[in-house]
Amino acid sequence: MKIVAPAGSIERFHAAIKAGADEIYMGLKGFGARRNAVNLTLEEYKEALDYAHARGVKVFLTLNTIMMDVEIEAIAINLRELYKHGLDAVIVQDFGLAEFIKINFPGLELHGSTQMTVANHIEANYLKSIGFERVVLPRELTFEEIKEIREKSDIELEIFVSGALCISYSGNCYMSSFIGGRSGNRGMCAQPCRKKYTSDGNDEGYTLSPKDQLYGYDEIQKLKEIGIDSIKLEGRMKEPNYVFQTVNYYKELINGNNIEEKSSQIFNRGYSTGYFYKDRKDIMNKSFASHLGKNLGEFNGKELKLKEKIILGDGITFLSKDYEKIGGTYINKIDTRFERSKREANIGETLILRDIPKETKYIYRNYSKEISDLIESKMKTTDKKHVIDIEFKGKIGERAKVIVSTLNNRFELIKVSLESEGTIEKAKNKGTSQDVISEKLLEIGDTTFVGFIKNIEIDENIFLPISTLKQLKRDAVKLLLEKLILSYRKESCNELVKLSKKEVSEKSSILSAIVSTDEQKNILISYGIDKIYFKGYDVAREENLEKIDLSNKMASNLYQALENKNTQITLGWNLNISNRYAFDHFSNIEKIDTIIVSPEISYRRLEEMGETKIKKAILAYGRPRAMYTELSLGDEEVKVIENEQGDKFTIIKNSIGNSEIYLEKPLNILKDRKYLEKIGISELVLEFTTETPEEIKDILDGKGMYKPYNYEKGVF
Repeated sequence: MKIVAPAGSIERFHAAIKAGADEIYMGLKGFGARRNAVNLTLEEYKEALDYAHARGVKVFLTLNTIMMDVEIEAIAINLRELYKHGLDAVIVQDFGLAEFIKINFPGLELHGSTQMTVANHIEANYLKSIGFERVVLPRELTFEEIKEIREKSDIELEIFVSGALCISYSGNCYMSSFIGGRSGNRGMCAQPCRKKYTSDGNDEGYTLSPKDQLYGYDEIQKLKEIGIDSIKLEGRMKEPNYVFQTVNYYKELINGNNIEEKSSQIFNRGYSTGYFYKDRKDIMNKSFASHLGKNLGEFNGKELKLKEKIILGDGITFLSKDYEKIGGTYINKIDTRFERSKREANIGETLILRDIPKETKYIYRNYSKEISDLIESKMKTTDKKHVIDIEFKGKIGERAKVIVSTLNNRFELIKVSLESEGTIEKAKNKGTSQDVISEKLLEIGDTTFVGFIKNIEIDENIFLPISTLKQLKRDAVKLLLEKLILSYRKESCNELVKLSKKEVSEKSSILSAIVSTDEQKNILISYGIDKIYFKGYDVAREENLEKIDLSNKMASNLYQALENKNTQITLGWNLNISNRYAFDHFSNIEKIDTIIVSPEISYRRLEEMGETKIKKAILAYGRPRAMYTELSLGDEEVKVIENEQGDKFTIIKNSIGNSEIYLEKPLNILKDRKYLEKIGISELVLEFTTETPEEIKDILDGKGMYKPYNYEKGVF
């Protein structure tokens, strides 16, 4: 089971490899689901590829965002350079981008991002059938579901085991997008889930903020036993020492060593095992949403009874009763009840503190000097090595020969054979022994390799100068490294295959509707609207497949599209279709007649899309669904929360216990109908959730307020 580690910068990249990561995922500047990370320039990325490949490590490019047509064609320029240089795989969310890569970059592995929300074996098998090598499953799945998918699918499976949890299913969160135009599906999430909320005027706290996830020994052994291919660590924006420590921890667990985790000493907003177990115990942290560290103990007056060991140089932060930071310092003096000026204090001792902010209620350690020093030391002295085999032949009267070989990470044999200039003579006195030859051949510690003697074949009592042997070894190893790196290079055609834009023909559009109740349906029928869909579920979890209505003519998830019993269906807007390449891909599923475009696409980008093989629909009215979360966020069926800026959101518990979060102010572009027809829209979709009959009538009578959200301004 491999470790896939994050690298949001070159420092994090080196830290992950030094700690023993087998695979690295990282972005290129301007692209990917962490565009706010430092990320790498094209030239830095090429250097990183060579550095990783010299150590047998794979590198995956993160292009896991939804894309517009012009962006797919623009990224191809840099992608071609990385493809030629030996990029191992691309992680994608967008089906259109996947189609483009498959056609233009043969042999480049495709990995389905967790933002595709592939949550069952049917969807996983579909990805395999269209050329994907791997899928990253959603964090919301239990172990039993992961196990079932593993048993019913042979695509590679990757599982998140540590790091930040999104409260919403990845790929189905639009809150940041609808509020401020910063799309999580475009790598620019403003993290509104980490803000404070109130309900009915009462303080709710951090209602939407989960703890981070951290699987331990038991969970890793379970994943290992069922044959999971890779475990993934989150943390492209966390510090290099966090990346190093977390990779190192999971390397030990995979190797069967049940060691104590120390990642929580470096970054800590609270930890849980997420959704791994069915009880989903202790996932949320309503008290605080940022890194505070570890609670040092019970604070009273100026005394702190320790439940954690501290040393000089530790960093501490002072918190109010509401967990607000009100100060912080580094510990430069340790006084306890019974001893002064100590270098450290242990669990159970009472620390005497002075100059504490008046409102202090809690004291947390947010920097551990002991752990940081240990990690810094390890990072300076460790490196990942690539295994090579070494052979030697020494026959009297013949040239000495060194053969070095290895497999690259694609299991291709790379081999170098070098001979000495002169021939071997018989020793006049004591000859060169096999042990000496073996010892000198293995002295390659200043390279990226670690050697194993495969075979040494020599005549008795040969004379071989040590300098000759060492030079021969150095030259062979140097040449092997060059050949190894070059073995990843690929040829690329100069001409890219692109879908040409076709001018749209003006359409005569119809009104259709997504409803939540029969009452809503009846009102719509009375207004002459007869194309009516019932609201579905955004996600088809393995455990809930029997609850997905396959008779519904609208597919809200990929499973519902693949297994639908109708001959003509509509693909829901939450599948995030935003380019003609994606339309072209889904035209291969014959039953898909219409696609509702992503509500994150602007009118301008819709115009650029041009004519498509499948009819285009658009969400023309509806309370924007900001999040779809697996958790039940309260006992109420309907609940309203409000952020500090005064934005209100309605949380609705659906029939399978999931929570759907809606903005207060409806999207409404019905007055743009003529324009939408002109740019090729065949269907205007109205989505109703909690609307009363009177509200629906007002909308249909044209009394609703115009609010275009992202259609007008687009998203970042």
